[in-house]
Amino acid sequence: MKIYLSQDAVARALGADAVAAELARHDVELIRVGSRGMTWLEPLAEVEIDGVRHAFGPVTVSDVPALLAGTLDGHGPTEEIPFFANQPRLTFQRCGVIDPLDLDAYRAHGGLKGLERALDMDGLGVVEEAKASGLRGRGGAGFPTGIKWETVAKAEADQKYIVCNADEGDSGTFADRMIMEGDPFSLIEGMAIAGVGVGATKGYVYLRSEYPDAIRVMKAAVEVARANGLLGASLLGKGPAFDMEIRVGAGAYVCGEETSLLNSLEGKRGVVRAKPPLPALEGFLGKPTVVNNVISLATIPVIFEKGAAHYANFGLGRSKGTIPLQIAGNVKYGGLYEIAFGLPLGEIVNDIAGGTRSGRPVKAVQVGGPLGAYFAPHQFDTPFGYEEFDGAGGLIGHAGLTVFDDTADMLGMARFAMEFCAVESCGKCTPCRIGAVRGGETIDRIAAGDMAAKELLTDLCETMTDGSLCALGGFTPYPVMSAMTLFPEDFAGAREAAE
Repeated sequence: MKIYLSQDAVARALGADAVAAELARHDVELIRVGSRGMTWLEPLAEVEIDGVRHAFGPVTVSDVPALLAGTLDGHGPTEEIPFFANQPRLTFQRCGVIDPLDLDAYRAHGGLKGLERALDMDGLGVVEEAKASGLRGRGGAGFPTGIKWETVAKAEADQKYIVCNADEGDSGTFADRMIMEGDPFSLIEGMAIAGVGVGATKGYVYLRSEYPDAIRVMKAAVEVARANGLLGASLLGKGPAFDMEIRVGAGAYVCGEETSLLNSLEGKRGVVRAKPPLPALEGFLGKPTVVNNVISLATIPVIFEKGAAHYANFGLGRSKGTIPLQIAGNVKYGGLYEIAFGLPLGEIVNDIAGGTRSGRPVKAVQVGGPLGAYFAPHQFDTPFGYEEFDGAGGLIGHAGLTVFDDTADMLGMARFAMEFCAVESCGKCTPCRIGAVRGGETIDRIAAGDMAAKELLTDLCETMTDGSLCALGGFTPYPVMSAMTLFPEDFAGAREAAE
């Protein structure tokens, strides 16, 4: 009997290792894989029956005898579960399917085809393919990946670098972690292709210390890749040199901003750098540097495997390809769901996520992490796309969605945004360092019944947006202003409410 069991950090936290230990006592072939993204089914065990994997979960140690006997109730073929079946999985095609450290399995499921194709192209051709795909940064800013590569490729320097921003600090986001734990070779392959395109011979993955499983898997994957010629003096024995390292940061939120990350990577304090110069021209150690998010780089292999046109065929307008939604909060079906851009927000919340777990009406959805704007149900027809969300006063960010039911206190959530910014600010610029503290104080005044403080809060948010050096201070007003605008009743104040 062949059984696949998730070793994703979430599955392990929910008891997957204990289930694995119990299965190991029996005559079964146990393969530990990443997560399929269906968090509510973790630990997810898949039993291969006549070549088809059938899903059982959440599985506990006490379920193992019934699982082995074939009497445990399951969910049928894994890939027919509605949550999974309706996804156009491109970036996450191998997550939950293969042993993440089995390079042969990676090859058997389409891996390295993209790199092999890239090695048959010159650097300009690689860059043009990335541009033609329409891929934009999946870390938040949505900047065209190919344009960033082109800038680095054209820069004159004796050394260039590829830096992967794996500092996934947004609450409710886990796509980066899932890729690194479930399909690390896709990230390595994507970085290698980027190196070929821009002429970089060295790469770094900057990971936060809160992800020990991802750190372990990525370090092991790099060693496997190096031992098999995927990294080193010649890519696959026919390409240029490219090697990489895994670096671990202390978990400062601001190090998700690319210049703070570069400072930390250099052993300096993680504070924002003024731009210009751009990292593409003067980045790591003052050299031209591509800084891309995990998902951006992990998507590159499938773009080169299937072609830029195939990838660009998915999506909406200038939002090309697919985006991994990380659905969290008060939801029935939380987890990762990869979609083509364009799906209405309401369909994501009500159909895919299944509405609230509490069964109460949805009050708000925060999109884009702790610095993203709130959306109310009357905005649920907004298509999931960069320009569409911007037009609605929001942002996609890292595509994390946190759902709240009608018991949520939106004034309290607005205050949390200011408090979060105050705690995580690097302190370099005044609007962020001081503005966030004053913002919390101003919201407290509103809560106490000082309605004149509303105008003051609006002015403060405008100053933070216009004057902050990076998105930490610049984006904090998004959740604050959207909460105050959409839910004025929560900002009525104690005195006014009493009247």
